[in-house]
Amino acid sequence: MSDRLEEMATFVRVVEAGSLTGAARRLEVAKSAVSRRLAELEGRLGVQLLRRTTRTLHLTDAGHAFYQRCVRILADVDEAELAVSDVHGRLAGQLRVAAPLSFGIAHLQPAVEAFLAEHPDVRFDLDLDDRQVDLMAENFDLGIRIAPLADSSLVARRLATVEHVVCASPDYLARHGTPATPAELAEHDCLTYANAPESDAWHCTDAQGREHRIPVRSRLRANNGDLLREAAVAGLGVVFQPRFIVHRALAEGELVPVLTDCDWSRVDAWALYPQTRHLSARVRAFVDFLVEWFREPAWEVGR
Repeated sequence: MSDRLEEMATFVRVVEAGSLTGAARRLEVAKSAVSRRLAELEGRLGVQLLRRTTRTLHLTDAGHAFYQRCVRILADVDEAELAVSDVHGRLAGQLRVAAPLSFGIAHLQPAVEAFLAEHPDVRFDLDLDDRQVDLMAENFDLGIRIAPLADSSLVARRLATVEHVVCASPDYLARHGTPATPAELAEHDCLTYANAPESDAWHCTDAQGREHRIPVRSRLRANNGDLLREAAVAGLGVVFQPRFIVHRALAEGELVPVLTDCDWSRVDAWALYPQTRHLSARVRAFVDFLVEWFREPAWEVGR
């Protein structure tokens, strides 16, 4: 087993270093030893893990899948040793986390920085993308999802409730007028989010409890909320966005909320992780940390 772990560790170092020479330097062994371990690993597995050229190394599909599993296995070994060592309670190893791009940059990054300050032996691999990833298939430890949850085998912990806002710049409203009813939005230039289930129609409930579906004319459509916010600040149109994206622009007067007597939907932000018999201590600790971190969300208290 120790030889297998040595081979796994060597393979991971080669991938991280991008070369046999770099891996040998990090492992403080001869380049020939690294090459031999890789050859023995591929021979035992019966698959090619790396494609080598004179200048670069590329993971094969099998190599990519094996790399992700090796990283997690080695991290678990480190954690197991720490759990019974003199530094009992220290967290170590890698956390692979998927999150939406805008939320990740604005609100997850500060949480990660604070967590790392408390647990310096933890490493993060963040995948920031608005696509909905398959946590199990892509070997993520944890995912942040801001959407209604479908039935699944994933464990979900609620982090916060996210309110949506319809808003525009003072300049745009001065030029085009402020919509007085939801139906009037159909006459305005709108900035729409491409990943929404229905990007060409906005939904709300008015003060009388009536539900509205408003077809909107999209002047600009994009799959990133930050870009749409900046377009709205520039006066290009009316935008419908989560408050966590527009809260600073609203606070600074760059954007003005409209139709505030309507409910423009709320959705919960969740921490999701695979249901396993043994949940890593670092995953459990980070989820607990996030629940506390978002108890008073920055977009609600003006941070």
